[in-house]
Amino acid sequence: MNKPILRDPLREHPPAVSEARQSNSPIADGRPADVEMARVLKIAPMRMASDPSSSAIAHWKHGALHDVVEPMTDHVIMTYPTGVQRLERRSGKSVAIGTARSGVVTIIPAGSSARWDIPGPVNVVQLYLPHRTLERVAMGAGASAPGDLLERTGHPDPVTSRLLISAADVLEGNAALDALFRQQLADLLATRLLAAHAGAPTTFQPTMGGLSPKVLLRAIERLRSDSEADVSLAALASEAGLSRFHFCRAFKESTGLSPHAWLRQHRLEQAMNMLRDTDESVVSVAAALGYASQTAFAAAFRKLTGETPSDWRRRMR
Repeated sequence: MNKPILRDPLREHPPAVSEARQSNSPIADGRPADVEMARVLKIAPMRMASDPSSSAIAHWKHGALHDVVEPMTDHVIMTYPTGVQRLERRSGKSVAIGTARSGVVTIIPAGSSARWDIPGPVNVVQLYLPHRTLERVAMGAGASAPGDLLERTGHPDPVTSRLLISAADVLEGNAALDALFRQQLADLLATRLLAAHAGAPTTFQPTMGGLSPKVLLRAIERLRSDSEADVSLAALASEAGLSRFHFCRAFKESTGLSPHAWLRQHRLEQAMNMLRDTDESVVSVAAALGYASQTAFAAAFRKLTGETPSDWRRRMR
């Protein structure tokens, strides 16, 4: 879900030429979710990050809303990091009332439309999930085709809420780590939605066993690569001949860590070796390991060790 960037969805994806409109999918007659949200909210998101293979995530802070949200090509799943606000959704004669607050989610299924009345400001994180991602996750887990997502308005679900907020956080400031983390979280969120918010809840088959030694070695070689393409979840799973769902479970079974956690630990070990054994500046170490800035590297290093890179170096020498 590269570091999250500010952008204007309306400029980047004019509705008239969106790829979704060229599709024959039953839910393709609508705008991409980020474009429709920008139209309705009349502002740009505070930050937004996307993974073309699975999802996009945006963090908005907007004011009162009294408008119709038109059909969108993506499912929209929302949660609220802070604040309390009344939500009212009207579709025909149906009215749903809820409260935007910590620990709840709101779901707008792809293709649906409703009038929203929100009297005041809202701090909201939104996940834009194509239906094909739900289908891929269900298929990869050996489950039946997913049913439609249920409409939810301020529905209590602290598990999904926490996952969604985690996915929206500005992470390590490292493109490869951040992208891998968002890819894993997108699949985990899709799994959660299928289990808890689908019309016919999906049952997932348990996965037994880890990766073979040869496959595990190749996965680790990819994670150690300097190429961002090599460390994408899709590339790792494809190399192993598994779905993303099964690869993540098998990798953790073999190593005790998720692919993202393994890569983060590997980057920390590289940083420690460079800080201890070379005279490279902290800025140079950060750049060599793919961090966007010394500040991002220092924050990530301190989060894992409790010390700044400079303090750790002085203590070890």
